[in-house]
Amino acid sequence: MVEVKIRKGESVEKALRRLKKKLDKEGVMREMRSHRHYEKPSEKKRRKQARARTRP
Repeated sequence: MVEVKIRKGESVEKALRRLKKKLDKEGVMREMRSHRHYEKPSEKKRRKQARARTRP
């Protein structure tokens, strides 16, 4: 679980920005988006193979 404590004198906007950076760094948002819709195993395999083809 990601947690950000607001520092003394820190604005909420700044703390929210730190939280978003932390979430992005840990890949939480990317994982959440991937679970938004069900993906069939064959689609998952096809996407994985396509990604492997583009990588060097």
